[in-house]
Amino acid sequence: MAEDGQRRAAVLGSPIAHSLSPLLHRAAYAELGLDWRYDAIDVDAAGLPGFLAGLDERWVGLSLTMPLKRAVLPLCAQLGSMAAAVGAANTVLWSADRARIAENTDVPGLVAALGSAGMSAAPHRVVVLGGGATAASALAAVAQLGSVPARPVIEPPDTPAPQVEVYVRDPRRAPELQAVAARVGAAVAIRPWSDVGGGLGADLVISTVPVAGSAAIASVVPARVIGLLFDVVYHPWPTPLAAAWIAAGGVAAGGLGLLIQQAAFQVELMTGQAGVAAQLVPVLAAVAERARAG
Repeated sequence: MAEDGQRRAAVLGSPIAHSLSPLLHRAAYAELGLDWRYDAIDVDAAGLPGFLAGLDERWVGLSLTMPLKRAVLPLCAQLGSMAAAVGAANTVLWSADRARIAENTDVPGLVAALGSAGMSAAPHRVVVLGGGATAASALAAVAQLGSVPARPVIEPPDTPAPQVEVYVRDPRRAPELQAVAARVGAAVAIRPWSDVGGGLGADLVISTVPVAGSAAIASVVPARVIGLLFDVVYHPWPTPLAAAWIAAGGVAAGGLGLLIQQAAFQVELMTGQAGVAAQLVPVLAAVAERARAG
């Protein structure tokens, strides 16, 4: 394909320079023999409508990170079932007539990443730290744990889902999170941030807190923990929270696994090559590990 007709994709967010997504998607294109271009572009919520309006038919997909996962929804003509259920999208596609479609690969990506970390069945007690878009996706992922194959996110669970305790800084998040839980078949209890230390004895703790807030949680980690901490941050690693968790005898997994899994699912959607995620995951994992080591 001529360069001026080269298929294009990108990851959008602000800030975005740190993102590993270009490295992963380019490795996926190389594995699939595609001469496509993938960039990282700094776009904030205010600039998103104008950016989307300026894209031509060469564009096949976008990856979205903060602060765009919710801001993009009203700018899309169609929402995939997961994006609609959790009220957040990390992927934009285009239909044949160039209508925008919002999708969410964070949910299946997190289910897969949790499985790789040893949490394939629903635990007894689950805690989610944070109340943003990634926390909403975590609720949906927890509701799917133990379901093989993973059921559609909008169907009720086959077995009762565990109650998820969500610790939030802003109590105004509560109605939105409760609505998400109802749509995905999870039970949720909203807890105040001041009580976050009481949640760290759970079987599974999913932290969606940015690294800047990690040290404050690390300071209240108990002397002994027995559960799995899944921290969605992948750089730097370990986060202060993960380091404290490991020091207290727990097992901690970072967000690199989530990044890899959701990227592989994004490539499936953007290329239309169903089922290639399983082929891509080990390739992307090797690339990501080399980047982290380097």
